[in-house]
Amino acid sequence: MSGTYLVTGGAGYVGSVVAAHLLEAGHRVTVVDDLSTGFRAGVPAGADFFQGRLQDAADWLVPSPASGRDSPPYDAVLHFAASSQVGESVVHPEKYWHNNVGGTMALLDAMRGAGVRTLVFSSTAATYGEPEEIPVREDAPTAPTNPYGASKLAVDHMIAGECAAHGLAAVSLRYFNVAGAYRSVHGALGERHDPESHLIPLVLQVALGQREAISVYGDDYPTPDGTCVRDYIHVADLAEAHLLALDAAVSGEHLVCNLGNGSGFSVREVIRTVREVTGHPVPEKTAPRRGGDPAFLVASAERARRRLGWRPSRTDLKDIVADAWAFARGRALDAAAVGGEGSGT
Repeated sequence: MSGTYLVTGGAGYVGSVVAAHLLEAGHRVTVVDDLSTGFRAGVPAGADFFQGRLQDAADWLVPSPASGRDSPPYDAVLHFAASSQVGESVVHPEKYWHNNVGGTMALLDAMRGAGVRTLVFSSTAATYGEPEEIPVREDAPTAPTNPYGASKLAVDHMIAGECAAHGLAAVSLRYFNVAGAYRSVHGALGERHDPESHLIPLVLQVALGQREAISVYGDDYPTPDGTCVRDYIHVADLAEAHLLALDAAVSGEHLVCNLGNGSGFSVREVIRTVREVTGHPVPEKTAPRRGGDPAFLVASAERARRRLGWRPSRTDLKDIVADAWAFARGRALDAAAVGGEGSGT
């Protein structure tokens, strides 16, 4: 049965792909994004769009008497809107408390006022900090090492309180490393962060000639090739988990699920795979370790399999990189054709 869903941050990477999956499933979708980091071109074709801030959620989510509506305007909210740069969060922590925590509090208040009682929240593995055991399970200690992770953990605590006190049905999905791209009738969707901080698109920038070399931060970790190992999940697999989470949400319960492949790839494995997929040389240079980078960071997604019925199907690193490469190359060709891509377009 079709529904009506609100996607906050739906002009960003993950939010846009989830919105496209909702449209493909026959649902009506409204995207809300302030376009501070998202792109208008990232909103899938067929979705309604409203430019607005989370802090003003009461203005655009709660039905007014003049609207003539006496029923909730949406069946559920899928919440992706957030500031998400780890380094920036260390320099400007106040931005992360204001946007991520304050913005989500305003959203929860507006949902309560509008009678919208189901939420799927985009959380993060950064809530765990440096895990003591691998693979990381949901009962692992939460000890964020930066304000970004701390703000996301604070939101999880707020959601748990909303479930207990007001009967909200909520699922928090904690991602590890999201990658790849997605193409459908609703558009070609992928990573277009500015600045970019994720490994796969950075390596692809080297292959495209947009960057001279890729920095490998530490090659003396206790891993098979000395470089950090991370769990990569295809963005389309991630999107499918969100749709399953809508069905799994139970009134009064805050369900937390990790999402990942359960196996990892090293930095040098990613670089080799990019070379193989693109056919381009990718120069690399070794740099000192970064503080707080654990050797292994791999998820246990057993709870997601058990509670959501979710199993990732796009687990081959070569396929993940190939999809990301097709999107990055398409963007580069489009930018060359028009003399450069403008921010927010």
